[in-house]
Amino acid sequence: MNIVLIGMPGSGKTTVGIALARSLGMQFVDTDVLMRRQTGQTLAEIIAERGDAGFRQLEGEVGERLTADNAVISTGGSMVYADSAMAHLSGMATILYLRLSCDQLRTRLGDLHKRGVTLAEGQTLNALYDERTPLYERWADHIIDCDGLRLRQVIVACEEALRS
Repeated sequence: MNIVLIGMPGSGKTTVGIALARSLGMQFVDTDVLMRRQTGQTLAEIIAERGDAGFRQLEGEVGERLTADNAVISTGGSMVYADSAMAHLSGMATILYLRLSCDQLRTRLGDLHKRGVTLAEGQTLNALYDERTPLYERWADHIIDCDGLRLRQVIVACEEALRS
């Protein structure tokens, strides 16, 4: 069994993924880390060099090639743009969408460009949120509402969703 975490940057996919993997006795895989290892660059450097489209293409390729067994997998926030990668991940895992309100994300994220968030020229966080939310909902087997929850509460909510 594998678990894939999707959601906006800043939604806690890596933090939750590490804690959930530990709680369930599973491995942890972070697709952002795989991208950084493959390129030797930070996410922001990949975006600067390849542009948003090139970044998303690389992210999709990483998702399509991913193999794992008994792992919690944290994906990059824009992985949901790659239908073939998401179909592959959906076929090998239960997908949990860590949903956080746009206001909560804004507080957590700070400088979007330093964070390595792919944005179209002039695009706001609100517009990006509105664009991605239907994609996250489309691929999710379960939606975990994270607003106002502490890490342990999110882990419990994930475990309950997996049992249902």
